Amino acid sequence: MLTFRRLICLLLALGLLTISAVAEMPNPTLDPNANPYDETHPELLEADQLYCTSAILIEQSTGEVIFEKNADLTMYPASTTKIMTVLLGILNSNPDDKVTVSYNGSAAAMRAIDSEATVISLQEGEELTMQDLLFGTLIRSGNDGAVAIAEAVAGNESTFVALMNQTAHDLGMNSTHFMNPHGLHDDNHYTTARDLATLARYAMQNDTFRTIAKTTEYKMATTNKQRSRTLTTRHRIMLPQYNKTDNRYYYAPMTGIKSGSTSLAGYCYVGSASLNGVDLISVVMYSSQYGVWTDTKKLMAYGFSQYQHVTISELYNLNPISIYTSAYEIDDPNQGQLTLLCQPQDATQAALAELSTTKKRIDYLSENLRDLVTISYTRDFAAPVSAGEIMGTMTYVSDDGTPITFNLVASRSVARRSNMPLTYEEIVAMTQGQTGIPIVPETVIPVVVILLIPTIALFIIFRVHRRRKRREDFSDGIPRS
Repeated sequence: MLTFRRLICLLLALGLLTISAVAEMPNPTLDPNANPYDETHPELLEADQLYCTSAILIEQSTGEVIFEKNADLTMYPASTTKIMTVLLGILNSNPDDKVTVSYNGSAAAMRAIDSEATVISLQEGEELTMQDLLFGTLIRSGNDGAVAIAEAVAGNESTFVALMNQTAHDLGMNSTHFMNPHGLHDDNHYTTARDLATLARYAMQNDTFRTIAKTTEYKMATTNKQRSRTLTTRHRIMLPQYNKTDNRYYYAPMTGIKSGSTSLAGYCYVGSASLNGVDLISVVMYSSQYGVWTDTKKLMAYGFSQYQHVTISELYNLNPISIYTSAYEIDDPNQGQLTLLCQPQDATQAALAELSTTKKRIDYLSENLRDLVTISYTRDFAAPVSAGEIMGTMTYVSDDGTPITFNLVASRSVARRSNMPLTYEEIVAMTQGQTGIPIVPETVIPVVVILLIPTIALFIIFRVHRRRKRREDFSDGIPRS
């Protein structure tokens, strides 16, 4: 009877501890003085409209920071740590490598450390592929899977953690220090939102990581210990439905990556999203249980609102080329100046000459388009010029290396001044195709030289003769009449 009572007391104590642990999870609220958030104007997002303590938003390909809030504040990463763990597993193994789970990598060992630790239920002695470990660890946030990866790659956790820290250093994550591969709390296990964005950007350059990150459901193969099991992500922002009901936190452009939470880290999420050719990475740290998803959606919506889809033609037209013609009519209203319009030579190729970038960068590119293109002129700027006449070409090389050529055409006609002498080019054009010797430098110069030689000779003889005669006339000092 006494033993039974002790068992009841123990169970009650464990229950109270569990309730206490859940109650300790933070629940940050919005600043009461914050302006109300307007979903119809995501471009007006302000830092105090986010629940989180720290956040950052970057463009994936360039790393350009689009939005930040206390991005360099030291924070605990919780299970977002597993981004590094899974990435190193990918880089240092093959998907079909066989891994045997040790006790340290088992769910039992993890639950002994933290009864609330998330696991993929690995058993000591279980044999499975590295691929199953990688998917299970990132999708279901398996702490046991993280340890199994660490031991498979480096032999033990401590050596793997050293590799994690070295990689962080190599990536420039100077405010980050890891103590374990899973993210369970340790005072010396910390990072910043900016560093996590750097890590996520690097990880998303890996094809395998991107595939795992965007996967919401994965079926693990049967092992020597267990039947096959299907794992589903807990990232509510990536699921149209949650618990068979419509999910208000779902955001269609999301493509990953990893959530995390502890009582000291709060709710964290490192996310990636893609829309209209723009790829973004967001980091939210120390938010609330549901605020972590709304914060991420606000950041992503803000980021996409900052980008515009623009063609090279549209970019050119923001700052078109103006030229000054010569030999124009005196009464020309613009003193011979005209604008060159940009027209694609091939409409199908022109679709490739498109950019998605920020409004600020569009302004910069429109002023510096000459750095992106090659311009060649196909005729001189002497009048007459007809509206629509091709004056030159502009070539842009797309991201995949395809050259796309545009014609630069005259925006208006410019008449030639009357009674203007012919230019050299016009003389050549008029004589081309006629019989006989064409008037071009190769034939004109020899003829001119032949004609000039006797003329010069006669002139010299005449001058010499005059000088002799003058000397004779003044030889005795008396001029002769």
